[in-house]
Amino acid sequence: MLEFAVNKQALIIVDMQQGLFSTPRHDADGLVVRINQLAARFRANGSPVVFILHSGPDGDHLHPSQPGFAIHSDLVVAPEDEIITKASCDAFLNTNLAATLGTLEVSEVIITGCATDFCVDTTVRSALAHGYPTIVPGDGHTPFDRPYLPAEKVIEHHNMVWANFLSPVGPARLSRCDALG
Repeated sequence: MLEFAVNKQALIIVDMQQGLFSTPRHDADGLVVRINQLAARFRANGSPVVFILHSGPDGDHLHPSQPGFAIHSDLVVAPEDEIITKASCDAFLNTNLAATLGTLEVSEVIITGCATDFCVDTTVRSALAHGYPTIVPGDGHTPFDRPYLPAEKVIEHHNMVWANFLSPVGPARLSRCDALG
């Protein structure tokens, strides 16, 4: 478990990229507003904001050379924000996320973003496995409807799993975006 004298939080915003919103996402406009408000509160408190961007292979719409790689055009990115790219669902795997959080002396993470059942889920589980107490705003992530499950049920299911997940630092704590920062 990570130990620091002061509890310092970081906001991690996963895969909120142009190319992932070409398919309608559940409550996409509301999510962007909530993440912008949450990030503004974090910045005002001097807490770090970290954007995670999925980098796809050549020819993929999320390749860095493609317009879809860009951060969602309605999200505010401040000069002091960290931007980290990844090539898998796990924002910690083969990235400098853990090192960046260590340098910033972060002891707890709040994870938001897209897509609930892929990259957000994997990053929540990985953060817990890395020893970070983790908070997930139940209204801070989104998927799109799946062939077998509507988006609202995907969100409901993952919120339940994270709140009951077994790890050395406990399960993720659920909150609302407006209660954080």
